Amino acid sequence: MHQDVERALDEDVGPGDLTAELVPAAARATATITCRQSAVVCGRPWVEEVLRRVAPTARADWHVPEGGTCVPGQAVIVIEGAARELLTAERTCLNFLQTLSGVATKTARYVKVVEGTRAAVLDTRKTIPGLRAAQKYAVRCGGGQNHRMGLYDAVLIKENHIVAAGGLTAAFRAAHALESRVTFIQVEVETLGQLEEALDAGVNMVLLDNMPLETVREAVRLAQGRCSLEVSGGVTYENLRAYAETGVDRISVGALIKDVTAVDFSMRFSKRPLEA
Repeated sequence: MHQDVERALDEDVGPGDLTAELVPAAARATATITCRQSAVVCGRPWVEEVLRRVAPTARADWHVPEGGTCVPGQAVIVIEGAARELLTAERTCLNFLQTLSGVATKTARYVKVVEGTRAAVLDTRKTIPGLRAAQKYAVRCGGGQNHRMGLYDAVLIKENHIVAAGGLTAAFRAAHALESRVTFIQVEVETLGQLEEALDAGVNMVLLDNMPLETVREAVRLAQGRCSLEVSGGVTYENLRAYAETGVDRISVGALIKDVTAVDFSMRFSKRPLEA
């Protein structure tokens, strides 16, 4: 989070905010950040870090808790501080809020769709470079779960690994040597034949890649609870419920992060800045 904010301020503020210099140095202001739509609010740690760096004497009063839902026109944060500093912090604060709230809001919509089924909604590694931890935090804020954080914490044996390693079973056996270093070992399959091979090899986590709905139903029948089944690829908001009702355990959705629309926030000063 600290690095996220440092990079964001470096690219926006650089050596200094020229336009903010038009405001008297002694001027103080009250700024209200308002959300213009219904959304799950997410990004408080990043906003507070921006203020800590840019407006260290500012006081922020949050009217909506992290992970809480706001309605159109609702005040989310009221900030009092030096006018120049609030002007400099404005865009970076809003950028983090709009991006992370967008992820949290979309995730919450998807999670609601699968209510009453056993399926959990997960993210993927299809994140904005440099913002993975932040965006995965936003998924959790929206009620979703994280898949692996990166290539370093879990093993996911995909099609190209299977080809390069000499087959599914060979790749899975080789992965056993890594068991003490990973949170899980998962094998991706594209056909029911590969699923049967994975089950015979003793795989206990299988990812069903881009399988049509009826094939997923057959995969659930074939597995008979012998492994955890995850669906990935081809999942949309419209067909999510149908996939969840097949009985799979997990559904990973790249769109939670890579196809997100930012939430509309704005920051406005009170009419008259306060003199120090």
